[in-house]
Amino acid sequence: MRAFFSFYTDALRIATQSIFAHKLRAFLTLIGIIIGVASVVTVGASISGLNTYVVDKVAKVLGSNHFMMARIAASGHLSDEEFERMNRRNKRINWDDYVWVRDHCASCAEVGAQVQGQVDLKQEGVEFPGALVFGSSANMVDIEDKTIAEGRFISPDEVQRSAFVVVLGSDIKEKFFPNGDALGKLLKVRGLPLRVVGVEEKRGSFFGDSFDRHIYIPVTTHLQIFGRNGLQIHGKGRNRETFQATIEEARVAMRNKHRLNGNEEDDFGVVNVEELNNQIDQFTGSIAAVVVPITLITLIVGGIVVMNIMLVSVTERTFEVGLRKAVGATRRQILLQFLIESGILCALGGVLGLLLSWGVTTLITTLASITMTITIGYILLALIVSTAIGMIAGIYPAFKAARLDPILALTHAT
Repeated sequence: MRAFFSFYTDALRIATQSIFAHKLRAFLTLIGIIIGVASVVTVGASISGLNTYVVDKVAKVLGSNHFMMARIAASGHLSDEEFERMNRRNKRINWDDYVWVRDHCASCAEVGAQVQGQVDLKQEGVEFPGALVFGSSANMVDIEDKTIAEGRFISPDEVQRSAFVVVLGSDIKEKFFPNGDALGKLLKVRGLPLRVVGVEEKRGSFFGDSFDRHIYIPVTTHLQIFGRNGLQIHGKGRNRETFQATIEEARVAMRNKHRLNGNEEDDFGVVNVEELNNQIDQFTGSIAAVVVPITLITLIVGGIVVMNIMLVSVTERTFEVGLRKAVGATRRQILLQFLIESGILCALGGVLGLLLSWGVTTLITTLASITMTITIGYILLALIVSTAIGMIAGIYPAFKAARLDPILALTHAT
């Protein structure tokens, strides 16, 4: 056992000495490995960052433990045939449906109603085209986890009496009231003056679509102004553990309201945040499955360079190999000696590649404000693959060194 550890200690020492004896050559050899590892980890950080970005944005838009019912709704892409089938089968969601689900979903923490429209705002020569007008129940602020920066959200009393009040998104507030407090001021929507009671905190954009060009009015007021179309029912679960059961209870309540039998399909759509998050994970996982193997090709190229330099090393160290074999070193020990050296060489390249990827991701995150997350999975993948490639690349040179005849090696060296 002592001889075993002594051999590997000596092998590590000799390998390290050989690498540092030719620093420039070792560094040039490792450029391929360094770039390969940095590419794998940086691409992985980009994919993880994209996943985090999308999930965070979905959470900001929909809130946590949130589901939605609508006439046509799906968490994934619908084919033309599926859309046409839903369009023929599904019923319009109405106010009675909302009240029924609200009263019959005991496990729901909140059940709200919302309807959406679009309008071009114009007031005192200032225009804002394509503003999104949401008619909301008072509890949508809790269902979607909204943050109100100024004032408050719509109150239940204002929903009940169809009050002419409005909560502004930050872009619209800046457009119409750039130099002062918007609270208490009037904003005209389709010629009707609505009193500003709140301003939503700035939310940013999602793939080019701004969340700050929204305004919120009581859902009952919206139905009067824009007509009764496109009502959505929104629900919130009490916690993540019971969320799926809550959705099922709400779905059963809606089926009962629509008098659907057990074998009949739902005539409404349901979307929940968890399904969207799972689809996001699948989407980014598909990207990783395609992109990561491509970046690993650079590691293979780096391995070929390592193999070439190890062959040169064997040629240069013929006398050393012959001498070691002459004093009793076995073929196995010579083989392991060169395998350890190539493995250490690539592992060193992996560490330098990790440092490079950390610098690149930090720079991009700082300059572009894009979140890039280096995960332990990609770190292990890069290090394990780079070390394995080093060992594989060293097999032929090590095997060649192990087969050297000690007498011929000593004679060749002299």
